[in-house]
Amino acid sequence: QMQLVESGGGLVQAGDSLRLSCAASGRTFSSYGMGWFRQAPGKEREFVAAISWAGGSTYYADSVKGRFTISRDNARNTVYLQMNSLKPEDTAVYYCAADRGTYYSGSGSYYYTQSKYVYWGQGTQVTVSS
Repeated sequence: QMQLVESGGGLVQAGDSLRLSCAASGRTFSSYGMGWFRQAPGKEREFVAAISWAGGSTYYADSVKGRFTISRDNARNTVYLQMNSLKPEDTAVYYCAADRGTYYSGSGSYYYTQSKYVYWGQGTQVTVSS
C-alpha cells in the first residue's frame, strides 16, 4: 500500500504562484508514474499533469501547459507541481495519484487516464481570487 499526502495549497490572487508537494511512503516510489488531478466544485475530476517513473517524460492538460510544471525527486519520495500565473479557473481541490508501480514506459496517453492510477491522496485546496 502506498500513502500519498499533498501539501502546499492555499488562497492566492490571480497571477500568483504556488508549489504543491506530494509525499509518498510505503512503496518503491521510483517505480511509480505520478499524476496530479483536480476537481472544481460541481465538476468532474480532471487530469492536470503527470510524470513518468524516472522523470524523463511529462504530460500536461492544455489548460495548464506553459504555466504548470511537474517534477519529482525520487530520493525524497516526492512529486511537485509548480503552478505559475494562476487563474481563478484553477480553483479546485488538487489530488496526487500514483499508478501501479510497474516502471511503465509505453504510450503517453496512459497518463491521462484516471483509471490507471490506483493510489490517491486526500487532496489540497487551491483557491485563486480574481
